Amino acid sequence: MRKILVVGAGQSGLQLALGLQSKGYEVTLMSNRTADEIRTGRVMSTQCMFDTALQHERDLQINFWERQAPRIEGLGVSVATPDAGRAIDWLGRLKGYAQSVDQRVKMAGWLDTFVQRGGQLVIHGASVADLDFFSRTYDLVLVAAGKGELVSMFGRDAARSPYDAPQRALAVAYVHGLGPRPEHPETEAVRCNLVPGVGELFVMPTLTTSGRADILFWEGIPGGPLDVFNGVKDPAEHLALTLELMEKFVPWEYSRATKVELTDAGATLAGRYAPVVRNPIGRLPGGGLVLGVADVVVANDPITGQGSNSAAKCAASYLSSILMHGDKPFDEAWMKATFDKYWFTTGKPVTQWTNAMLGVPPEHVLNLIGAGGGGPPGGGGVGGRGAQPPPRREGRERRHPHTPPHRE
Repeated sequence: MRKILVVGAGQSGLQLALGLQSKGYEVTLMSNRTADEIRTGRVMSTQCMFDTALQHERDLQINFWERQAPRIEGLGVSVATPDAGRAIDWLGRLKGYAQSVDQRVKMAGWLDTFVQRGGQLVIHGASVADLDFFSRTYDLVLVAAGKGELVSMFGRDAARSPYDAPQRALAVAYVHGLGPRPEHPETEAVRCNLVPGVGELFVMPTLTTSGRADILFWEGIPGGPLDVFNGVKDPAEHLALTLELMEKFVPWEYSRATKVELTDAGATLAGRYAPVVRNPIGRLPGGGLVLGVADVVVANDPITGQGSNSAAKCAASYLSSILMHGDKPFDEAWMKATFDKYWFTTGKPVTQWTNAMLGVPPEHVLNLIGAGGGGPPGGGGVGGRGAQPPPRREGRERRHPHTPPHRE
């Protein structure tokens, strides 16, 4: 029986560990927190997983919350005008529903499942020295922990990483009490609100530790009016700032948020990071090799909503490569081929698309956003407020780009 060590208990690490476990591999999982610590901790992300990524969970029969989580059947786009009106406002239907499950719920549940199924769980914040030791006793070491010392093993790939600084300041709040969108009160949807020269507000339904909720997610251009969350420690202050900015820039969303309250004391998150692609193979002091997984080696800004989707697809791709490799050694050539398979099918197109959306959007993208509200019934556009693209302005707006909605 082949022995594999997975370091990191996020979407990719746990999905991969559970998948390998189901195929008869002897899997050890290292996590820096217990399931209870994850469950009672602070929110870790926003996440909206689309149908293709959800299918990977169904294939492994670990889609435990599919009946409980809201079914996101639409995706809407609004573009604000300088006077806080809407130049564009439309809703498109998804072919297959998407879902969002708070990672505190999912990762804690998957961690418990891994242990219940006989997996060996080690609660320890792994260091490079730890992996140097373990690499001698495992056939393969997979690193799926995207922060801390371990990331230093994977050098930045400058040719694939055009940005060396964060492109957005991120601020998240999970809330109860958000009213429905009057334009589509019975359709659960992700709403993408673009504010030219300022940033974006995403609103999405989710399942959290206390049941159904909504996520309010600001992406602010650094140095701009949304970049005010750094250093805010009080969750109530964080929510107050979120709502104040909504009232100023997207009043149509604020009008349904006047009665919201945070879901729990850990319901807020703020930060920023530079998008980066890293070399996928880490070299240990003793000569061993480890393979980076998902956002350890491909970390994109969340503006296109691809983080959890890419993590699920990376885990599925790596699982397939491991199974196909049989009893052969997991050498450097195999590691490179395994990453390349994921990179060229998912990582590269997602990275190029996301990075492009952090830059100035080309004319055809603006035209697509505008045309989205004018499609035939059932063909994408459902209930539009005009189908003209937003104007291309000189000056500040050209320096501060915007993005079309999420996709798979």
